[in-house]
Amino acid sequence: MLENISSVKVSDGWHKQYNHNATSTNCSMRFAIFLPPGASESNKVPVLYWLSGLTCTDENFMQKAGAFKKAAELGMAIVAPDTSPRGENVPDEDSYDFGQGAGFYVNATQAPYATHYHMYDYVVNELPRLIEKHFPVTGTKAISGHSMGGHGALMIALKNPQSYVSASAFSPIVNPVNSPWGVKAFTGYLGNDKAVWAQYDSCELMRQAKQSDYLPMLASQGDADNFLEEQLKPEKLINVAKEKNYPLSFEMQAGYDHSYFFISTFIDQHLSFHHKYLQGE
Repeated sequence: MLENISSVKVSDGWHKQYNHNATSTNCSMRFAIFLPPGASESNKVPVLYWLSGLTCTDENFMQKAGAFKKAAELGMAIVAPDTSPRGENVPDEDSYDFGQGAGFYVNATQAPYATHYHMYDYVVNELPRLIEKHFPVTGTKAISGHSMGGHGALMIALKNPQSYVSASAFSPIVNPVNSPWGVKAFTGYLGNDKAVWAQYDSCELMRQAKQSDYLPMLASQGDADNFLEEQLKPEKLINVAKEKNYPLSFEMQAGYDHSYFFISTFIDQHLSFHHKYLQGE
């Protein structure tokens, strides 16, 4: 059952927020959707799924990225889920990088997180089914995200190359098995077996990818990002892409940091990148 909790006209389209009871996460989940002008049952539009970073909700991208005008022009919907399950019964930690707001887009296997923290299943399976059932969209999907969400977008696309036409990321955690953020999250959600962690690591997944499963990928990174050296380490993914001849376009942008000022500057470029493939070009 979908509960509409807000609806605002913007760029001649509509931004709406909804709550629903999710089976994958066993709790109420919130997501936001932007529907461009003209979207209707007789004119269904493709969808870009956006995954946000640590501490974020569905609201950060929708309020700060400045994506609506370009998305309206290109005729694409944008769906932004929350970054984790939430609620009084959902386990949490007094930490910004683990627990609520930090689901890392994995399926947790460790107690007490295994009951609710199945964000991978939610993003890959449950949410798209819900969106395609209740809104005027096609089954054609692209995926993007920022930081932890950049990890999620690239990882999910690499694991499901037939489900998405393209993937992009801003400041992604590309090698979480070797990132302090990733090590903390994967230990808590998945246990100590690093072989299990590898299934959610973009570098490992790209290394294993078959050429028939390659899909176009764009990554943008600011060289003034405080997390660049310790947490993000984009050169690791760049090196794997070169080894595999994977179609990754990587752009280092001078002077930009980890914030939504960076995202808002280059979001139009990312939307245009996805539009090309969402239109089947």
